[in-house]
Amino acid sequence: MRKFEVVTAYKHLNIQVPKRATESSAGYDLASIEEVMIKPGEIKLIPTGLKAKMAPSEALFVFPRSSLAIKKGLMMSNSVGVIDADYYNNKDNEGHIMIPIINIKQETVTILIGERIAQGIFMNYLKTEDDLVGNVSRLGGFGSSGH
Repeated sequence: MRKFEVVTAYKHLNIQVPKRATESSAGYDLASIEEVMIKPGEIKLIPTGLKAKMAPSEALFVFPRSSLAIKKGLMMSNSVGVIDADYYNNKDNEGHIMIPIINIKQETVTILIGERIAQGIFMNYLKTEDDLVGNVSRLGGFGSSGH
């Protein structure tokens, strides 16, 4: 049931779904589908053209690639992204995975098309014994639940 898919708006780009690099790799590399210039101190959302389908008891955790800060002076502005199962096919953006990147250098940095910037790792999560779920509907991403 767990898989990556290309968001409808980007199917014409012939995007390849991520694959693990080796048998022991935990993460799936996520790449930019656009060339993006990021000015010093600026945060930009980097489009991947992908969405992720998973079981309700799973989430996709998105971590920066280790070379991102060292080689390019870029970091994920939220440190780690958490993509919930109900983000998939939401009515706002179909569950498009966007990576928030901040430039910590003193010069403009360019992310190239196809450049791998983050890695996604699917994980199960646990719930508390007294878990009370509210009646909130997901509208989109980045702080959309509860609004």
